[in-house]
Amino acid sequence: MDCCINAWTLANGLWLGADVTGIVDWFVEHQLADGGWNCEWVEGSNRSSFHSTLNSLKGLLAYDIATGGTPATRAVRRSGEEYLLQRGLFRRLSTGEPVGQWIDHFGYPFRWRYNVLNAAEYFRQAALFDGVRPDPRMSDAISLIRAARQADGTWLQAGRPPGQVWFEEDVPAGEPSKWLTLYATRVLNWWSAS
Repeated sequence: MDCCINAWTLANGLWLGADVTGIVDWFVEHQLADGGWNCEWVEGSNRSSFHSTLNSLKGLLAYDIATGGTPATRAVRRSGEEYLLQRGLFRRLSTGEPVGQWIDHFGYPFRWRYNVLNAAEYFRQAALFDGVRPDPRMSDAISLIRAARQADGTWLQAGRPPGQVWFEEDVPAGEPSKWLTLYATRVLNWWSAS
């Protein structure tokens, strides 16, 4: 089973009022030893993925917000958050180098792809729900978000993931994105207010 698909199914199922307990239990049972998740666990991977971990966290946060969560969901969510925070949201734990060129590739819609803006928006939502302050280990990621702001206060669309869509949700690559500007402004305001 795929972590990212399960996460979206969990969040959508909650929205639709479906019983998603089995999916929640799956996340609790399939968290990897390093604290995150990886869609390639079925191929034997035992190292977490930034993409899979963030998507799993989003699904679990949706569950906790909708239901209050359980001790198990809160514990695995904290562990997954720690996986990303130990890495400053974008660095390899082993070398401190950026994990990939995609870390500051801000494309909307986010879909399953990881970038520091997508991750920071998750942490903003989680902190507001949990009643905690922003974690200072996010500061370098916040700097990457600030650095992408244009002189007119907008953020540019880097391009959406490939694939067939029913309709476009945002502007073409290279143009100012209202969605990215909304997310980035919200994250930076939250960060600055704390």
